[in-house]
Amino acid sequence: MFGTTADRGIENIVAARNIQRDGKNTIAKAKPKYIWKLITYLFGGFCSILWVAVIVFFICWQPLSNPPSPTNLALAIVIIGVILSQASFSAFQDWSTGRIMNSILDLIPSECVAIREGKTSRIPAADLAVGDVVILSVGNKVPADIRLIETSDDLRFDRAVLTGESEEVGGHVDSLGETFLEAPNIALMGTHVTNGHAKGVVVLTGGRTVMGRISRLTNKTKVKPTLIQQEIWRFVRIIILLTILLGLSIVIIWLAWLHRDHKPFLTVVAMLNDVMGCIVAFIPEGMPVAVTLTLSLIARRMKEISVLPKSLSTVETLGCVTVICSDKTGTLTQNKMSVMSVGFVDETYTAQGFRESLTGVSARARAAFQQFHKAAVLCNGATFDSATVDLPLESREINGDATDGAILRFVESFGDASAIRASESEIYRVPFNSRNKWMLTMYDSLSVQDAEKKSASLIFVKGAPDVLIPNCTSYLSALTNDIQPFDSAARARLLATQEEWARGGQRVIILCMREYIPYHSVGTNDFGIEVTKNGLEELTIVGILGLMDPPRLESAVAVKDCRRAGVRFFMVTGDFGLTAAAIGRQIGIITTHAEPDSFADVVKQMNEMPNGPLPSCRDPANRIQKSLVLEGKDLVLLQENHWDVVTRYEEIVFARTTPEQKLSIVNSFQKRDNVVAVTGDGVNDAPALKAADVGVAVVTGSDVAMEAADLVLMGNFDSIVGGIRLGRLVFQNLQKVIAYLLPAGSWSEAWPVVINAYLGVPLPLSSFLMIIICCFTDLSPCLSLIMEKEEFDLLTLPPRNHRKDHLINFKIYTQAYFFIGMIETVIAHVMFFFYMWRAARIPPGDLFLAFEKYSEGFHGYTQDELNHFNFVGQSVYFVTVVILQWGNLLSVRNKRLSILQADPIRKERRNPWIFVGVIVAFLIAIFVTEVHGIQNLFLTASVPVEFWLIPLPLALGILFLDEIRKLLVRVYPRGLLARIAW
Repeated sequence: MFGTTADRGIENIVAARNIQRDGKNTIAKAKPKYIWKLITYLFGGFCSILWVAVIVFFICWQPLSNPPSPTNLALAIVIIGVILSQASFSAFQDWSTGRIMNSILDLIPSECVAIREGKTSRIPAADLAVGDVVILSVGNKVPADIRLIETSDDLRFDRAVLTGESEEVGGHVDSLGETFLEAPNIALMGTHVTNGHAKGVVVLTGGRTVMGRISRLTNKTKVKPTLIQQEIWRFVRIIILLTILLGLSIVIIWLAWLHRDHKPFLTVVAMLNDVMGCIVAFIPEGMPVAVTLTLSLIARRMKEISVLPKSLSTVETLGCVTVICSDKTGTLTQNKMSVMSVGFVDETYTAQGFRESLTGVSARARAAFQQFHKAAVLCNGATFDSATVDLPLESREINGDATDGAILRFVESFGDASAIRASESEIYRVPFNSRNKWMLTMYDSLSVQDAEKKSASLIFVKGAPDVLIPNCTSYLSALTNDIQPFDSAARARLLATQEEWARGGQRVIILCMREYIPYHSVGTNDFGIEVTKNGLEELTIVGILGLMDPPRLESAVAVKDCRRAGVRFFMVTGDFGLTAAAIGRQIGIITTHAEPDSFADVVKQMNEMPNGPLPSCRDPANRIQKSLVLEGKDLVLLQENHWDVVTRYEEIVFARTTPEQKLSIVNSFQKRDNVVAVTGDGVNDAPALKAADVGVAVVTGSDVAMEAADLVLMGNFDSIVGGIRLGRLVFQNLQKVIAYLLPAGSWSEAWPVVINAYLGVPLPLSSFLMIIICCFTDLSPCLSLIMEKEEFDLLTLPPRNHRKDHLINFKIYTQAYFFIGMIETVIAHVMFFFYMWRAARIPPGDLFLAFEKYSEGFHGYTQDELNHFNFVGQSVYFVTVVILQWGNLLSVRNKRLSILQADPIRKERRNPWIFVGVIVAFLIAIFVTEVHGIQNLFLTASVPVEFWLIPLPLALGILFLDEIRKLLVRVYPRGLLARIAW
């Protein structure tokens, strides 16, 4: 129908024609909902409150003011400008972030194994065409809708991405008349192969697939708020609550007292202006911009170190991780398996020694070696890529897993594997999976016939010794070249060899065989059940293989750095316990010289535990400073009280684990207040990757693993440490941004309204100047803080406890409001009163409780003159706050270090953006106070030169006072000041 054959596939020219007709095998991305996004930009978050201020200022312009006040109209327009500016920035940043994330996801390769013109090779999934023959194996994501033409009996698919059902479904070549979505002979695009293998023909690609059609119909995605979003909204709620309380208090005081006793002083318009001033004062308009820019910047930095986050918020979560559970093969190791040791039950060799011995063995003994060679070739799922099959052996690419690939490369070095395969006819196969830990192949054989002339089949089995040994009854002897009983002495020799090799870090595999006459017909379900059950009985051991997968060079460094960062690093692998422990020692997961604890020690520790609730294992003081090795058989026995002990060990290796047990490990640590990251590359890691707080896949891993992960490591494994560092830096810099914004943008703006309403002082700071501080003069310096490097090695700090360590806490409020904020507020008011005394000779005492007396004739001045003094005084207050913030900016860069240790000029902490931010703020302040059009419209005024100069040393004074605070904290780290310092 498609002009294809199972063995040859389609021609390249046909593929090109089909792609031209059907398009690339990609699904068009959903179009953004621009209208909804526009509404969110304009009316979401802080903008909703600012629109209230706009409406009130419009009302104060008309009809409440008579004649209409152009200042209120201008304020309304300014706030609209602020809203539009924020919306424009959010739209641009959203678009920019989308481009970044799309480019990141595009870096994650998506390939498949296809047959074209008789050649098997890997091609980009996007280049698949209708008619292509595709080979599917465990861990693959199905690249298109494929009609199955060959399947293994154990073929299983995870279709949850399409159906929402978590139960796996089987696949086979027969159609039972179901719908296309439910047909067992169709592999659907986007689903995952969780077991078995198959071959099929592509029937639909791209948008014509089931996945493509669903994708066009489904664009509803509910996004859960991330940890950082929760922290920001917690801060926003607190600020809004303070705003409402202060605004209501002014309204209540006005209704109960001022409106009755001082009506000329605070009219309705003036009262509403004060309330709106509170709203403007308390809303940190610079926060949304700072948060978005910070996350975008960190995402770019992560990309530079080859860590690709699928979402921006994942970065900060990585900084909270307390436990990393890492797979071994392909993650901590290079996934470059090589055969190191080879042997029989009664004779062992190194790999090189085995090759050399082939030339010296007798013809009689050679038969044992040939049988070993045959078993290793035929019980193997790897093949040489057709594009590189003619290259030297070490340069050939291999399709298949690392273990089979290493064995294939080894046996090819002393014999032609393809010739053996061509001479045999495979009739059945059960691929290796992490649950069974064995692989089975079955071939026709005419060497044995029963009395009814039924031909026997030859079964080869390869797998873990501890799984297969109980089913072995004999072995092929290299010494006698015949079959010997697998008695207790032979078992002891084999177990001793396994232990010796495993302690050297080798993965030990045994090769077995048997002859079997099936009773059911090939291809039926009963046949598969029969062979799987009976084919593993009465096995003959043909040989033993020891394979080494060397650790990545950076793994030991990564483990060490994670430990330094307060993150416990555990290995979770399917390997034999001794092998896993040996690799664990090589890379530093196990550091103790004593033998690791076992399940028996866990039980003993549990019996010694005190009754009642146990302290959190987040605290290193509450942990067991030993190493522990548990195998899958031990995990089955663990109860909840056992897990209370296990989760307290400092060093753990989990061996012989199944995917379900990996998931159980993650859940058990999460239940005990740990933030868990899982790293892996295989399909067996996918459930744990998905359940983890942060799933980290390796780019060379399976499609399933990368689909389930939140981060993808494109380079060295130790880049995960850089990700942890950047995750912590995000939180630290956002705290600095908030600590910078609150003193001026909240505290110093609120008090002028308070003393105006409660104490009758002429308003020291106008609503317009409050807006300028929040949205302009404070914005550029605060953005420079997101460029800050880490103050000290963030890996020396324990992970953040997301339940207790909030973005905004009592310590930051104390620093921002009652220390820096109070200093700035007092100095700014002193400057206001100093100007009023110096320019008008009005002492501060006369301004307090002045109320409506501050009018025509007050101290002999006309109303216009008094207004001028007030406008200049407000501008003085504004300029003072702007300049004082420069001292706060230099101070807030460091929580503990002195500026002499970490200034913004020297290389270690160089941040030229600090000076750019200060210059921009200075220019804005000049523009607002000196431009005549602004003065006339917004009632600002030129500030005398001396009032620009006086705040400069006072700003240095703020820096100096905070330096004293930091010094006291460093000298007395356990003192009261250190306990309340941010």
